[in-house]
Amino acid sequence: MIAAIIIVVCVLLILGLAAAASSVRVLREYERGVTFRLGRLVDLRGPGLVLLIPSIDRLVRVSLRTVTLRVPPQEIITRDNVPARVTAVAYYRVVDPRNAITEVEDFESATLQIAQTTLRSVLGEAELDSLLSDREHLNESLQQLIDMQTEPWGIKVTSVEIKEVALPDSMKRAMAKQAEAERERRAKVVNAEGEFQSAEKMVQAAALIAKEPIALQLRYLQTMREMASEHNTTTFLPLPIDLFSAFLKK
Repeated sequence: MIAAIIIVVCVLLILGLAAAASSVRVLREYERGVTFRLGRLVDLRGPGLVLLIPSIDRLVRVSLRTVTLRVPPQEIITRDNVPARVTAVAYYRVVDPRNAITEVEDFESATLQIAQTTLRSVLGEAELDSLLSDREHLNESLQQLIDMQTEPWGIKVTSVEIKEVALPDSMKRAMAKQAEAERERRAKVVNAEGEFQSAEKMVQAAALIAKEPIALQLRYLQTMREMASEHNTTTFLPLPIDLFSAFLKK
């Protein structure tokens, strides 16, 4: 009889300890607990020590830290009919734990789905040049649209970044040819501008020499000096510049 009583007491003690353990929760500084009592939302707990009524209260932990959401590669077609494969990353955090638990079944999965559909929609309206060179504007548009849709769930999307834009090999070759043609065009323009400036300077020099004939003789002597300073086999005979005056007058 005594043994049976001891067994009953031990069983009750174990059940009591288990119930006590299940009624105590410790939430970290970045965690909040959404508490349900008999299925009804009653309170938001934490951080710190939280006491629950065994078998009556249920607590759901929610982290308030910023979450990095990697958006899988998305196949898109830009506004100018160029296929591309885009990967992105989004950063979000829970600002209202109650809504994050009660308004949507799985807020992380729902946010990912919204990010994917919005990414395809926004980038599909952009041209390829904008997708490659104006990412800051596109990132801002993506962040605002995704955040607007997740706001009722208590989710704040703080940033969206386009990580990589992969293009078909044929498009890469076409872009390389375009860039090469653009570089050649710029080189020709620079060369033409240099020739134009050189011609202007030659016209100015000719006008100056026409006013001061002695300048032509000085230039002639300077040229002779430069030729003499070089170690070559060229032989030249200096002639008076006056011999050419008759030809210059013609």
